[in-house]
Amino acid sequence: MFSILSTSRSVCFTAALKDRGNEAYAKEDYETAVKYYTDGLTELRDMQPLYTNRAQAFIKLGKYQEAIRDCEWALEDFVSIKKGCAADISVSDTTAQLQGPGEDRACMALFSVPQCNEGCIKAYLHMGKAYLALKKYNESRMCFEKILQIKPGKENLIKEHLNQVDLEERQNQELSAVQELSRGAAEATRIPLLLDKLSAPGQEPFYYCGGFTILAEAVTNSTSQTLFRLNNGFGIIISNDVVRRCLLPKTKAPDSQELCLSVLKLWKVACRGNAENLKILMESPVSKRSIVELLTSDNPAVQQGCLALLCLYTQTPYGRRLATDNLNVHILTKNLMWSITMQQQQREEAAVTVLENFAAENKFFIQLRDVLADAVIVPFTSILRTVSKYDQHVLVSLMSAVGCLTRDDVIRCSFAHNADCWMALVDVVSNCRACEYKEVLYALLGFIMNLSAVASPAIQEHAAALCICCVDLLKDNNGDIVTRAAGVLSTVLPQSSEAVHRALQQNVVGIMHRLLKRNEPRITKYAIQTLAVCTAASRQAREELLRSDKKLSDLRHLLGSSCDETVSGNAALCFAHCLELEGIASNLLGTDIVLLLLRHAAADATNTDVQKNAAIALGKLCRSEPRHADKLREMNGLQILHSCMKLISSTEAPEKRGQ
Repeated sequence: MFSILSTSRSVCFTAALKDRGNEAYAKEDYETAVKYYTDGLTELRDMQPLYTNRAQAFIKLGKYQEAIRDCEWALEDFVSIKKGCAADISVSDTTAQLQGPGEDRACMALFSVPQCNEGCIKAYLHMGKAYLALKKYNESRMCFEKILQIKPGKENLIKEHLNQVDLEERQNQELSAVQELSRGAAEATRIPLLLDKLSAPGQEPFYYCGGFTILAEAVTNSTSQTLFRLNNGFGIIISNDVVRRCLLPKTKAPDSQELCLSVLKLWKVACRGNAENLKILMESPVSKRSIVELLTSDNPAVQQGCLALLCLYTQTPYGRRLATDNLNVHILTKNLMWSITMQQQQREEAAVTVLENFAAENKFFIQLRDVLADAVIVPFTSILRTVSKYDQHVLVSLMSAVGCLTRDDVIRCSFAHNADCWMALVDVVSNCRACEYKEVLYALLGFIMNLSAVASPAIQEHAAALCICCVDLLKDNNGDIVTRAAGVLSTVLPQSSEAVHRALQQNVVGIMHRLLKRNEPRITKYAIQTLAVCTAASRQAREELLRSDKKLSDLRHLLGSSCDETVSGNAALCFAHCLELEGIASNLLGTDIVLLLLRHAAADATNTDVQKNAAIALGKLCRSEPRHADKLREMNGLQILHSCMKLISSTEAPEKRGQ
């Protein structure tokens, strides 16, 4: 009690100090405001608003590093709170199988933007302002872009801050460039002279090619990049007819292809780390068309140069946003997938990297939705059908990139409903096992788990063949492969009675029962989920489970020891199914089954379906063997028993239809 009262007083006192700090800030007495906020943090270290408020006051005092440190503390405090919060476990069906979040759906959450409170946004906002004051433009830009990721609705406000960053960076760059010119530095005067010579029209391609190569060597830092921009470097290149012709993908002449490559290299060095140059290049109709079309050039070096430029853009949120706003995303993605199918490792890796980077942008998802089949699914399916021709590392990265795309619900649904894709996925599972492509197989099974969360006629059509492959994989010597194969079975079997029938023929019940004994959380979840499906669908499955464990001790162990409600709920459901066999309830006399089921039925569980499944099992147990009812009466559980009987009456018909 003392601790609770003490904490409450501390919070109240700290809140009062914060209010006094706010009053001082409103009066522009920033030193005093900092003092009050500091006193508050001395009293209570984990009050996030004190850090962001003090950071704001530090900015007013010109103490930008101190402001940044406070913002970092505020964000660290938020992360600590998030780590301490337990994630809720969802249940997909009431008296049927309980389906926990799959391993790969959990992985998807790691890639998505986390939920964030207002204090977190303030921390990024103040940090961005402090970095801007220190002329650290890239860091400032990243802070503001983080807010856009977290709160897309604040786009108009944040764009004002981003525009201010662009303006100040451009002004600073141009001031430095003018100062270099006024000092007469050799490097500063060299770039204008080179550009003047290159502005001459009608020269041979080799003339411009040599000039651009020399110019690229001269552009070595931010100042030279700015001089290139101020002296119309981009305009001189794009307005030249000879250069424009070389930027067409079907250009065959060797000297024109060399010129094209020299332009791509010059653009890359002129734009590396320079936001304003990135913007100018991407907004030019000629360059943004060429960047997309040159991916299909017959010249491998030109393709690689184009991919290198795209890698540069996709390394930062700012560059990705410029690209998605200006490029034809449909043709770009289609051409990237085409680059992967060319089976040239260096280009494959670069294309996959670009695709993975783009997958971090919500706008990229949105623009792909309506053209997904042509741009991604068809070429991806083609790659799956010839998987043995590709480098394993590239295939794993491609799976990751496409998996990131399926974070978008619309895209995932499109994949899940594509019959050709499912057919290819089933075939490639078999091929990967035959070729010992362990890494690819692991990534592939995770991708399938993700897709199979969406019910579709396509998956139902191929579920039986897929499950046959996955049951075979349960015998693999790689534990990670076994875990994911079990995960696929747990999500696919509920969608197909034929798949359940085929899996039972392969002794899936016995295998899953053995997997339960491993005492590994993920595989336990998948195994009990699968057993719940099988015992619901088949009397044979119940009999097999009982032959290997007459008193269902492993299920009782899960009921008594698991803190995962998905596992407990499915264990109770398996019990309910098995209790429909004659004599089972009598076999359980003398065990702790009544107590275990009663605890779950009476508990204040987060998941009410766990209670319902336990209650149904308890009711069936007592109805089949009255001595269990006597035991329940000794535990003062009669009221719960009556509730159980009512519950059975309301749910018994649907369960019979599921047999």
